[in-house]
Amino acid sequence: MSKNKFPPRKRPQRAPEDEPVYLYGIHTVRAALDNPRRVRRQLLATTNGLNRLAEGGPLPAIETIEKTPRELDALLGTDAVHQGVALEVDPVDRARLDDISSLDLVIVLDQVTDPHNVGAILRTACAFGADAVVTTNRYAPRETGVLAKSASGALDMIPLVAVRNLGDAIEELKAQGLMCLGFDSEAPALLRPRAPGGRLAIVLGAEGKGLRQKTRSLCDEMVRLDMPGPIKSLNVSNAAAIALFAATAGR
Repeated sequence: MSKNKFPPRKRPQRAPEDEPVYLYGIHTVRAALDNPRRVRRQLLATTNGLNRLAEGGPLPAIETIEKTPRELDALLGTDAVHQGVALEVDPVDRARLDDISSLDLVIVLDQVTDPHNVGAILRTACAFGADAVVTTNRYAPRETGVLAKSASGALDMIPLVAVRNLGDAIEELKAQGLMCLGFDSEAPALLRPRAPGGRLAIVLGAEGKGLRQKTRSLCDEMVRLDMPGPIKSLNVSNAAAIALFAATAGR
């Protein structure tokens, strides 16, 4: 038998941004179904998962395919806590600062790339009533099921703004009357509860690197968290939660 002299054709690799985006988990999928701006492709669900989704209200008209838990595991990975539901979607459109009519409380992320952290920050920002979370176009996670699950629905509830130049965005926020408060573990001043009524942008950097020098120089004030214990830094999503509490405690 003669051997084929031509090598087998390789399937072309799809860029990550061209891969289907699957959101999963009851809260995450329900929020995406309720978001009129979200382009939804198809819903994959177990019978039990579909019933749990319906507890949140009528489901929109969408192609629905029944799946077993094992089939969802195979599609999403065994680590995905899908709760029997997955939704194929287009990534949500990132907002621009001038798309948002009122900006009183904003989270600004300087090259925070971990999707778990960004998702958790979105969830916390939404819970504390922030108006937007700002990231950069580059050095920020793309939309994935991991990010959306960590956000627990907040990805479809609070604007996620992507900017080309973070320095320009900070200048724009300051021009709109927001005080930009940067966080650095070496800052001399401690974070204190803020007086009610002030408009605030909380500026946070990635773990390890912290804020870049340019970002730090644009902040109106730099503060650190008061941590008397032996560990002097926190996960950035935990720091965001403490900062948001301090910013809103006087309401």
